[in-house]
This record gives sequence, structure tokens and C-alpha cells, in this order.
Amino acid sequence: MSFFTMSILHNSLLPSKSIPDISFSHSNKLNIFHHHHHHHHHHTPTSELQSPTATTYSNQRYPQAHLTSIANRTTNHVNSSSEIYDTDIAHCLSLLNTDCLSDIRQVHAQALKLNAFEPNSLIGNKLTILYSKNKESLKIALKVFDDIPERTVSAYAALIRAFCRLEQWEELFSVFGSMIDEGMLPNKYLVPTILKACSAMEMFRSGKMIHGYVIRKELESDVFVGNTLIDLYANCADLRLSRNVFDSMKERDVVSWTALISACMDGGYLDEAMEIFHSMQLNGVNPDLISWNALVYGLARNGEIALALLSLEEMQEKGLKPRVNSWNGIISGCVQNGYFKDALDAFSNMLCFPEDPNSVTIASILPACAGLKDLNLGRAVHGYALKCELCGNVHVEGSLIDMYAKCGRIDYAEKVFVKVENKNTAMCNEMIAAYVNERKMEEALELLRLMKKDGLRPDVITYNTLLAGNARNGQVKETYDMLYEMIRMGLKLDIVSFNVLISGFQQSGLSYEALKLFQIMQSNGCFLNQVLVATSPNAVTTTGALAACADLNLLKQGKEIHGYSLRNGFESNIYVSSALIDMYMKCHNMDLATQVFRRLENRNTICLNILIAGHVRNAQLEEALELFNEMLLEGLKPSSITFFILLPACGDMGALRVGRELHGYIIKNQFVDDSNSTLASALIGMYAKCSSIVEAKSVFDSGVVEDGALWNSMISAYLIHGMDKDAIALFKQMELMGIAPNHTFSALPSACARDGLAEEARK
Repeated sequence: MSFFTMSILHNSLLPSKSIPDISFSHSNKLNIFHHHHHHHHHHTPTSELQSPTATTYSNQRYPQAHLTSIANRTTNHVNSSSEIYDTDIAHCLSLLNTDCLSDIRQVHAQALKLNAFEPNSLIGNKLTILYSKNKESLKIALKVFDDIPERTVSAYAALIRAFCRLEQWEELFSVFGSMIDEGMLPNKYLVPTILKACSAMEMFRSGKMIHGYVIRKELESDVFVGNTLIDLYANCADLRLSRNVFDSMKERDVVSWTALISACMDGGYLDEAMEIFHSMQLNGVNPDLISWNALVYGLARNGEIALALLSLEEMQEKGLKPRVNSWNGIISGCVQNGYFKDALDAFSNMLCFPEDPNSVTIASILPACAGLKDLNLGRAVHGYALKCELCGNVHVEGSLIDMYAKCGRIDYAEKVFVKVENKNTAMCNEMIAAYVNERKMEEALELLRLMKKDGLRPDVITYNTLLAGNARNGQVKETYDMLYEMIRMGLKLDIVSFNVLISGFQQSGLSYEALKLFQIMQSNGCFLNQVLVATSPNAVTTTGALAACADLNLLKQGKEIHGYSLRNGFESNIYVSSALIDMYMKCHNMDLATQVFRRLENRNTICLNILIAGHVRNAQLEEALELFNEMLLEGLKPSSITFFILLPACGDMGALRVGRELHGYIIKNQFVDDSNSTLASALIGMYAKCSSIVEAKSVFDSGVVEDGALWNSMISAYLIHGMDKDAIALFKQMELMGIAPNHTFSALPSACARDGLAEEARK
């Protein structure tokens, strides 16, 4: 963050009512902010530029007539005041339809002909506003803007909004920096756009500074500013601040309530979200379709599929017809949380309604097929999409490539890719990602070569994907060669570039390399021979660096990174907190791990599991069980991993009573998921180690007959207790059923030999 940025935002937080003089070089850019999509209804001010002669033309409703009049007057009065023509042409521009570029260009040409840009900038500012409303003419807007001697806030605001619409955040902040350099500060209409950009770039400290400016300028009462602040804090997982903003708003609309509901859903606070939804109606605010969709999507994303479907029914009872977006919300919510079967059920229910699936639906349901690795189902969805003519969409084709690759049919993915007409960089990126995920780096690099040959320019996403593949494979030289190539092409390293490198190196066991990159980012030092790093680590980067410290048992460096995360507001991020707990645990400092956990406002099962594992690792079963009970009291549902941690610990410590209680909880709560067979195996192992072979056999008898893991666990249990004949008998039965043995098979020959069964041992 530049000195200027720190100064202006810091001073905005001061109680002084005066605005300090700021000097700022035009060459500097404000790259302190980021973007978050939301459905706010932005309010755009309409400040009309009044002409001294406007009343003369008030009856002229068409700009062409106005333009002709100006031209005639110019011919008859060569020495007329240019200021009058400025205002005449500006008034003419105000009559234009902004969608008609030809009309704007015609007036622009007339202005140039009349040399109407001097001595003031009235027309230039007006043209900038008009041109910036069209993506096609944004470059012209910038050219006009650059030539304006005296720019207005309205012209700056128009460009900032244009870059926001196009999600071009760096350009947005470049313009914003120039605006403040000229002594202009954002008003209540522009602040929401700046906050949206802060959220997009994940620079939440900067967003908080803008919030300070909002308070100082007494803009917090504006409903649009308040709504954007709620979204900002929701995006940085700080529900407390979102709620504080909401509670302080004097005026709230349906967007305010919906934003807070979404914030609660994002944090997993379903009860609070439902309570707010009902309070909204009690306060006389009727939920609109977007509000209902936020509720339905949030419930689905948090695994409450039945409630989501009930809400969909209630929505219909209130007279609102579920649209395709409502169903898409349920489907994508299920997929994001790994509830793939529920996503498919929702898709089936959707087909019973008159609302037909669209390309977004298909692109959302295909990842469910990929997650289940159900090739036949994926092909069926592909067939449905072809029948309904929903293929041909870049997102659908990308999802098809991903689905086939994850189902182990990279050849099918290639067939989809080959059939795509007019391939673009985004589609090639999907195929490269498929190759990289399958660790087919040669094929990925060959596709990169073909892209260049065919005139397709690889982008940052292309190279980030390849960097991730090389780093995960531990190919340090190849990784840095790829970076050099990326830079030679004029592509700028972004935060994702460093995140995939740090994560990849850490995963491949090159944790020192990962930490080196993190330190370079922190220092903003030189990298790759004079290439300056201007990207600060974010929450994802910090998580990767903490994992590297955990691998290397570097407590001192871990504490330093903890300090960095505190200074930058990352500790509230659940992934950073989990990584901190894991790092302190692996560095054998359970006190600090517990402190991090206790400071967490939004605790989840993952954090608890990590801390429980830390206590188990340090032979502190009693503390681990206290945390388990705390989990239940807080209403958090244990996962299968919770029991995978606790059950072996009970077995190792001979804690049969505790093991039985855990078993009872599993049965009582019908704890069944995709890993229930592994959970049953863990129970068998626990009972065996606690010398309760009868209970181990009871678990085995109640399990899935064809499950090889259960059979192997029971055979191991018999062998632990010296029950060799029972183990051999069970193994023979297993063979007859065609179930494959695992490593336990290696212990059977010695068991046979002990019992004098030489022939059995030879077999």
C-alpha cells in the first residue's frame, strides 16, 4: 500500500473535521482494493449540466436538430463566444441516447470542428461520461479524459463505474488515485463502487479504512453505502461487523436484510439467518425473489437440503414462482459442500417443474457427477444437454471436460475439447487444467505450444495452472523457467501465481522453497532478476506458509507469520486459524494452539478436529474428550474424521468405556456417510485393542458383507488376540466371497505355522 493511500485513509479516521492537503504522483496507482458480486441496486446521481442558453432549445427534443442549429449559428457568427458553444454542445449531448454511439461520435466530431474544448472542459467531461457507458467506446472515453484540462467528479465517477462493471480493478484504482490527487474525494454515490472493488481484491483492511472515511464524512446513514459495507464484511467472514453496520443503519431496504441473511449463511449461522428472515417480514419488509434465493441457496450450501426445499415450497405459497436461478442455487449450494447426491435429487425435482434447466444448471450439476466419479451419470447429463441444445456454452463445455477428466476418461475430455468450435483461451485453460490434475504435464505443455501456434494468447490463468502442476511435482527449475516465460510475454504475476507456487512447493515437500517465496512477497523485494514483486500475501498465501512452518517445525517463523496475519486481519479467516492451530500443534505448543482456538468467533468442526488431534498426538485424551463435548454443546456436528481421531486413541490407551460411549453416539445419531465402512473398521480396531473381541465381532457382523475393509480389520483383530484359527477361517470365507485381502494377508502364513498348519501356510 502506498504512502498516499495510508495517509488519506488514516486521516479519514481522525476526529478532525478538516480535510488534509494531499499530494500524489499521477504515476502511482491505488492497488489496495478488491471485488465481491452482490445484487445491490446501485443509485446513480443525475447532476444535469445547465446551459445559459438551454431554455432556448427546451423545445428541441432531438440532438440532430440542436446540432444543426449550432452549426448554422457558427456559420453566421464566426466570432461568437466559444463558451456559449460549449454549453450548447453539452446540452446537445445531454439529449443523446447513450446506446447510440454514432450520435455521440457525430456530436463529438462537431465539437472538434468548432474547437469547442477550449477554454473550458465542459464538453470533454460530458463526452467521457457518455463514452464510458459503452464497453466498446471505453478506450475513446479514456482518450477524451486524458485531454481534459479540468476534470469533474462526474467524469471520474463514470470511468470508475465502467471499470467496476468490467471488473478491471487495477484500472479502477488508477483512476481513483488520480481523482484523489486532484483533491476530489468520493461521495456517497461513489463509495459503494470503491467498497465493491475492495471486496473483490480481498484487501479488507483497506475496506475498513474506507469505512472510517464513511464515518468521518457522515455517510453511514446512506442505505446503499450500508448495504455495500455489509457485503464487504460478509466477504471477509466478519459477521460481527456486518451486523454492527446493519444495526447502525437508520434506513434499511430489502437489499439490507438480504445482505445480512447471506452474511449469516456464509458463516454457517443458519438459525440466525432464519431469525433475520422472519424479522424482516415482521418489520414490514417483504422478501423478494433475490431474498428467497439467498435463503434457499444458503440452506443448501450448509447441507440443509430438506429445509431448502421446504423454503422453496413456502416461497410458492407466498406467490413467488421459483425461477431457474432458485433451483440453480440449491444445486450449486449442494455441490460446493460436497453434497453431490443431494444436488442430483434437486436436479430431478427441478425436472418435475415447468421451469426448464439452463446452461448454468448443466454447468452446476456436472461437477456433482465428477465428485461422485459417476461416469454413466455424467454421460447421461451430457446427453440431456445435447438433446436440449444446452451445449455450445463455454461453461458447460468446461464442466464436461472437468467431469470426464475426474471420472478417469481424459480421452472423452479430449473429444469434447476437439469438437469445440472457435476455441478460446478459457477453453484451452480447462483442458490444460484437466491434464495437470491427471499429472500429464507433457500433454499440458504441448497444448500450450499449440495455443501459441494457432495465435491464441495464453493468459495468467494458463500459466498459473502450469505453475501449480510443476510446483506440485517438485520441479523447481521447470517452475522458474515457466515464470521467466510468463514475464517475457508481459504477463503480470498475480496473487494466485504465488499462492499456487507456495502451496505446490509445500505439498511436494519443498517447504523451504515455499517459505522463501512468502518472505519475498512480504519484503516486496526483487524477484527473478529485477522483476519487482508488488503483491502482498493474502489469507490463502498465509495458510500455505503456515503449513510449511508446520512441516519443518519452525515455531519462530510460524509466530512471525501469525503476527503478520494479525496485522492484516487474517486470523478471523477460518482457514488461516485452522493452519495456525495445526502449526502450533505440530510444533508441540498446545497452549498457543488453544489460545488461537479460543479467540475464534466462528468455530467449525475442522478447527476442533485439528485441536483434538493435537491433544491425542500429545497423549492428552482427557483434554481431547473435553473438546469433543464442547463441540456437542456448541451444536457442531462431529465428522467422520472426529471419530477417526478419537477411536484409535481410545484403543491405544485402553479406554474401553469412552470408546463405547463414542460408539453409542455414532449409533444414536445414525452417523452414516460415504466413509461409514472405514468408521466401522476403526470401531473394530478400537475394541480389539481394548481386549473386547466380542464387541469387535458384533460390529463386523452388522457391517456391509462385501466390504473388504471390515473383513481385513476383523482378521487383524483375531491375529492381535492370538486367535489364529478364527483368522484363517475368516480368511477362507473371504476368499470364497471374492473379496480382496490387504496387508493383513502377510501375517497369515506365520499364524498357520504357529498352529502347525504347514499345508495352509504353503497355500
